[in-house]
Amino acid sequence: MRASDSIFVLVINPGSTSTKLALFHGETCLQNYTIRHSAEELRRFSSVAGQKNYRKELTETFISDTLPKDAELAAVIGRGGLLAPLESGVYSVNSSMLEDLESARWGEHASNLGAILAEEIARPRGIPSYIADPVVVDEMLDEARFSGCPEIQRVSIFHALNQKSAARKAAARLGKSYEELNLIVAHLGGGISVGAHRRGRVIDVNNALDGDGPFSPERSGGLPAGQLVSLALEYRDREKEIRKKIVGQGGMVAYLGTNDLQAALERINAGDTKAEAVVRAMAYQVAKEIASHGATLKGRIDGIVLTGGIACSGYVTDLIRERVSYLAPVLVIEGEREMEALAENALGALNRTRTIKEYRR
Repeated sequence: MRASDSIFVLVINPGSTSTKLALFHGETCLQNYTIRHSAEELRRFSSVAGQKNYRKELTETFISDTLPKDAELAAVIGRGGLLAPLESGVYSVNSSMLEDLESARWGEHASNLGAILAEEIARPRGIPSYIADPVVVDEMLDEARFSGCPEIQRVSIFHALNQKSAARKAAARLGKSYEELNLIVAHLGGGISVGAHRRGRVIDVNNALDGDGPFSPERSGGLPAGQLVSLALEYRDREKEIRKKIVGQGGMVAYLGTNDLQAALERINAGDTKAEAVVRAMAYQVAKEIASHGATLKGRIDGIVLTGGIACSGYVTDLIRERVSYLAPVLVIEGEREMEALAENALGALNRTRTIKEYRR
């Protein structure tokens, strides 16, 4: 029996309207549970950090209900939030990290609660708390930061956790380590990020939150600059509305009235030509973004990885594959593996197979 098989790890993944919790025994997930939070419940709190005790109580109940008798947690790992740009890897939760998250120094998001809750659960038990590969992982080349406008710098905000996890899975399929390979990884979900991974580092990636790249089910992606300025001037007194057109109500939902890919595919099967055109255009933009990273990696590409919820659709992955397979083999790693990826990182930290890093601003 491997040493990791006797280890219990709690994984915490807070979202804007949910808290996802999972208990792992080694690499096996014993329980995976999602707690939904209504708008009415969350309206009581003036900030994300103010939800700490509310979500902590729910987490403690989950532990009581799922952790076997006489068993003890070895570590708690949370989803990383909005922090100072950092290298990928596993980070111990420290006072600097907690200060930045509680004050929302780098931005307010529900994921900020990941490290806060991990520390709240771990500290009284005398066990370590970690985060891994938050969205602010930044390993970009210097030349990738230039936008063409000195007042605007391209930034690295992407699905680092799932991209890194899928890349390691793909590397295993190819019989090599992640650090040996050059990969292009496309995370396909509510937001879409496409990253160039050079020997374990993401040297260029689109800002999947509110910046550039392909449009997605609910984000507009990159827009023609001049036309965007004109549109912004029309909405000058309605900033929230124009921002919603970029994130939340942009992309596929703006064209079709739904952010549900399955619903769009059903419309295509029923003969809806507009739905077909929009989904094909989304796949086209993803393929074009992937192909651009052929230049980023100077043509030396070992594989192209498609991951995320949309990668479960053979219709979409086939549309992408037919445009990019000339570059390298295409590997599909379906679904989002955030909980598993966090557990793997915690186990690696406990087993000393992954370096534990210290957060510094």
